[in-house]
Amino acid sequence: MIKLDKVNKWYGPHHVLRDVDLTIAQGEVVVVCGPSGSGKSTLIRTINRLEPIEKGAITVNGQDVYAKNVNLNTLRQGIGFVFQSFNLFPHMTVLDNVLFAPTTIQKRSRKEATGEAMQLLERVGLAEKVGAYPGNLSGGQQQRVAIARALALKPPIMLFDEPTSALDPEMVGEVLQVMKSLARDGMTMVCVTHEMGFARDVSDRVVFMDAGQILEETTPEQFFTAPAHPRAQRFLADILHKA
Repeated sequence: MIKLDKVNKWYGPHHVLRDVDLTIAQGEVVVVCGPSGSGKSTLIRTINRLEPIEKGAITVNGQDVYAKNVNLNTLRQGIGFVFQSFNLFPHMTVLDNVLFAPTTIQKRSRKEATGEAMQLLERVGLAEKVGAYPGNLSGGQQQRVAIARALALKPPIMLFDEPTSALDPEMVGEVLQVMKSLARDGMTMVCVTHEMGFARDVSDRVVFMDAGQILEETTPEQFFTAPAHPRAQRFLADILHKA
């Protein structure tokens, strides 16, 4: 579904991604983790061209993401993206936030799209909040609306960029439950997250990054019991020490 081949990215003189190779199969759940500043969020944002790359290639479903003739709207309809900071439209109700993309981008009728939007809000546990505005919701509720909004375009791939890092600890669980449910249904998912419990319980593969490089790529069991790379060992030791 997703293939990164020798991807390089710079911010000025800062080399953020260094020869990154990564292949993600259909239905696979991959967690990308690592210390702050390791390039994780930049990596995930290159997949739907929120960030340009300077060298290398990225294909999604066989399509070259950086080809000159790529229609960005069409590309992004097939890649749901959930941001750290929710990015909901504050002047729109919960329902209208979820309806926005299907009715404006896909030109579907509001009546048809509303039925599916209600099902999505039911799925994320917010059917009773359809008329509420984002400012009246908790952070966890806003993020669940953001997930429903991303799902409204029926994308085969979902990308999550630290979806729980802006949340109070007691709200993290409700968002992770929705993500676990998507994983159980076979959604192809790439998640940048610090939630090691989610990585251990839900992912098919853990990718560990530092300084713009993938240093380790293995099963959750292997990563959490016997990480091979010394930097990954230190990272896990630090997390366990803080816990």
